[in-house]
Amino acid sequence: MDMELSEELEEPKRGGILHSTSKRVRMIFSVMASPNRIDILRILNSKGPLTYSELKSLAGFKSKKESGKFAYHLRKLLRQSLVALNKSERRYTITNLGKLVLSLARQIEERSIIESGKMYVRTSHESIEEFNSHKIIQSLVREGSLPLELAQKITEEVENRIYKYQTTYLTGSLIREMVNSVLLEHGHEEYRNKLARLGIPVFEVKEMISNVENVDNGAEGLLYKTGQTVFAEHLLLNTLPKDVADSHLSGDLHIANPGLWSLLPDTIFVNLKELIEDGIDLRGKALGVTRIPSIKTLENLTSALSMIISLISKEVSQEVVMDGLAQLLIKHTKNSSDLEQKLTDAFAISSTTSQYGHNPTLVSFIIQLGSDQKIVKAILIAYKNYVKITPIPKIGLIIDYEKAKLTDSSDVLAEIIALGGKIIFSKGSVSNRGILKDDIKNIGATSIKLQSLSINLPRLAFESNKDETYFRARLALLMKPALSSMSLRKKDISDLTRRGLNPILAGNTQYMQRSTSTLIVNLVGLHEAVFNILGFEDNKEGREILHKVIETAVDVAKKKGKEIGDNVSICMTESEGSARFATLDGEKYGKNSVLQSLQGKPYSEGISFDATEILQLSIKNEKIVECNKIAKMLNGGLLTQIQFDKDAKVAEIKKTIEKAADLTTSFKPLKQVPICGNCGMKDEKLAEKCPNCKSSYII
Repeated sequence: MDMELSEELEEPKRGGILHSTSKRVRMIFSVMASPNRIDILRILNSKGPLTYSELKSLAGFKSKKESGKFAYHLRKLLRQSLVALNKSERRYTITNLGKLVLSLARQIEERSIIESGKMYVRTSHESIEEFNSHKIIQSLVREGSLPLELAQKITEEVENRIYKYQTTYLTGSLIREMVNSVLLEHGHEEYRNKLARLGIPVFEVKEMISNVENVDNGAEGLLYKTGQTVFAEHLLLNTLPKDVADSHLSGDLHIANPGLWSLLPDTIFVNLKELIEDGIDLRGKALGVTRIPSIKTLENLTSALSMIISLISKEVSQEVVMDGLAQLLIKHTKNSSDLEQKLTDAFAISSTTSQYGHNPTLVSFIIQLGSDQKIVKAILIAYKNYVKITPIPKIGLIIDYEKAKLTDSSDVLAEIIALGGKIIFSKGSVSNRGILKDDIKNIGATSIKLQSLSINLPRLAFESNKDETYFRARLALLMKPALSSMSLRKKDISDLTRRGLNPILAGNTQYMQRSTSTLIVNLVGLHEAVFNILGFEDNKEGREILHKVIETAVDVAKKKGKEIGDNVSICMTESEGSARFATLDGEKYGKNSVLQSLQGKPYSEGISFDATEILQLSIKNEKIVECNKIAKMLNGGLLTQIQFDKDAKVAEIKKTIEKAADLTTSFKPLKQVPICGNCGMKDEKLAEKCPNCKSSYII
């Protein structure tokens, strides 16, 4: 070692710059000769900057006896300027020269393997390595939890097959496929599932790139789609119990957004005051996001509002429901003259909410009509202005009319509906999808809903041979394992949130300590199952059977909830699985046997009324009585939709929503507004051609 150091310090006697350069190269090559020093460079390149102790531990020098050896190797790297020390932070980093040397070492290693004629592997870590069967054994034991003896046996067979092919070129994915094939041949499916490679075929990637016009949200949408494919595979292969995964694949039940199942909640109810009044503090997360101090002015409030909408929409897959907007505006608005414009701007700026799938995450604001009339009016006008300039709004309103008359605001609300605004009316807190916030006592508490599981009731009816008792028994049998899986899902999301995956939920709302979580099962196609397939008439007897089905689901949910220690509710709301269920059942049982009345339409979701019939109904009408009864039975929520004709005028809409408010406690008006798919123009008058760009692509 002393000799080596003296050689380093010896001054060149002749040759000038060239001699000095060649000596420097020699010294660098001598540094590269040590595997320990190459490892240190690799660690700093991938994980640096690191402290002395962190680097020492990661490099494998864990005992005190090895401290001197590690210090020697690190000193060599420092002297040749391959590693640098930031003295103020006391952290070591790899230099540009070090990166060059590391790259050169990798190239030399790869080329030597190729030139030697030995079998080599192009790994998933962007490197070429000589084939080593011991790495297969290590992977089988570490990843698949195989016993060592079995791992050696499987590896031996794989190695024999590799050499039998006489190839000089292998990939990590090919070796894994061969390992999995051998495992399946020997009947070890449970080990194979643990070792399976997740991803999508090359063909599908090419197809996505070739058809980017069908991808929402640009490059981000492509990344979301590919990433979710991997997580969806992992869910069905390794997370869900096999019977639940098979039920989803077969169409007995449907899991919405399977790629997000273990990552994000579906719907959350939050109080805006808790989120932003004290400022936006993400602690050590999202360091590129501006920190906003405590709210003191309207300007502060609207800026924070835009930011929090964009941030929190990333942490929820379906909908964020925010309460307390009007109260905050009352507190921080001294002059309401510019409130409308500031709110419109805030909505517009935040309209780039996250979009993990075909439908973006909706952000809805609860507006209590009994609040300050000027503030409420300003919010509604601002929202109307936002809807005018946004083809498909990503922000919605929940109009709570429990403590006020709807007629006071029905004019502007009708105008919003006519423009395609996303509004639901309710006496109390619901989501835009009709999901109830059941924690009424603690209004300010954050409430998390996990409702991405729908049950195909027509399928159960088909399999029950028109025996309603057997039908309800099958429903109970399907629900129990599904709810156990949802309980595990809750634990996974809670754990990831606590560890910082969802910083807004974890930090600002103290998710783990203060929120309430509910598991919700969605019943799809109830009317078709009872009235069409089981064969009951839509009369008193038939409706009693329908009620018994709901009661069965609620009872099973209650009992299973006590068993697993979770709140469990039943709802009837919209589901992306509805169309899938109808398609799969049509293929399985024949299109003629699946409800001829459907004619290719999805199964029923909640209850639907035509706008024209609402005006003819009274509170004592059978349909209204039935709707309200079902709403009371469903502890998770009922989506009651009122369908307007595309030509419906504002006056007609106004009259209908006023009448509906007297008939039921919750309803959602739906009116399709034509939009030009080419330029985004939105106008009721759009017909076959857009007057703006002359395109015939009208959606």
